[in-house]
Amino acid sequence: MESADLPGEDRREFLRRLAGTGAVVLGTGLLGYGLYDPEGPGPTQGNPPEESLTLPNYTMPEAGRRISIVYGEDRIRALQTAVTALGGIEAFIKKGDRVLIKVNAAFAMPPVLGATTHPDLVRETARLCLQAGASYVAVTDNPINDPSSCFALTGIGEAVRSAGAQLILPREKLFSSATLPGGSLIRNWPLLYEPLRGVNKLIGITPVKDHHRSGASMVLKNWYGFLGGRRNVFHQNIHELIKELALLIRPTLVVLDGTTTMMTTGPTGGSLSDLKRTHTLIAGTDPVAVDAFGATLLGRSPRDLPFLLKAEAAGAGTVDFESLQPLRTNLSG
Repeated sequence: MESADLPGEDRREFLRRLAGTGAVVLGTGLLGYGLYDPEGPGPTQGNPPEESLTLPNYTMPEAGRRISIVYGEDRIRALQTAVTALGGIEAFIKKGDRVLIKVNAAFAMPPVLGATTHPDLVRETARLCLQAGASYVAVTDNPINDPSSCFALTGIGEAVRSAGAQLILPREKLFSSATLPGGSLIRNWPLLYEPLRGVNKLIGITPVKDHHRSGASMVLKNWYGFLGGRRNVFHQNIHELIKELALLIRPTLVVLDGTTTMMTTGPTGGSLSDLKRTHTLIAGTDPVAVDAFGATLLGRSPRDLPFLLKAEAAGAGTVDFESLQPLRTNLSG
């Protein structure tokens, strides 16, 4: 792969978005930064400890542990191809299913900067689920910045609406205390639980990014956005936390977007020079394997990312993605 800034058309999109949304950032965005508390309720709020929740397992054992890798620049076509290779959306979503899509909308930034889930993938995933007969599709995250600004500037909010899905913004009453059985960190901890209530399928969609604490932000790190409370206390034990998230959150399907990879200054980035065109999208049912392959786009291996080895040792998946015999497709071939 060539390491270079984004092509001219993406630069133009970036400048256009900045010009069009600058007033929003300076007005509602900065106001939101002052008013929004990304931590949500503290760990002593929400349900009392004796009512602490555990999460359902959203995996589909009959789907097996598989991953699909698609090489190409067209995100929508890559997603469609990856899902088809895994048996089609109908292998995961049945008529009447209630689906939650967990995105990465952490920062109030335009999608061209690669810090958040690309809205095209959100729109197409929601559309596919509804086409398969899902009775309900919702999208959520607990961003670091003001949620309204994040979902507006990333384009995710509009993508959700245009697909006919529902957008759930985090607020205090949507958090409940949750516990990972046998966990040492996630115990009676505020979790953005209400969007999960009543759904029977969970899909995660996130970009490949460098991360200054964990080494990488991909599928497993994306679950961090379900946490409320003073989650920054976990920074000193980030690899153990991500392992616990891998055990707590058992998704139906995950999509990792490496069309563009944030190679440096993650997870926030902020410059086109942080990005590299890596032309790859991965979908699968084993989040550990998906992340292990995603790490290669960053020039890293599981040995460089202790959370992957911890997650594998705990039984959350395998870092040996080749053992799953990935289905590879090259859209330009």
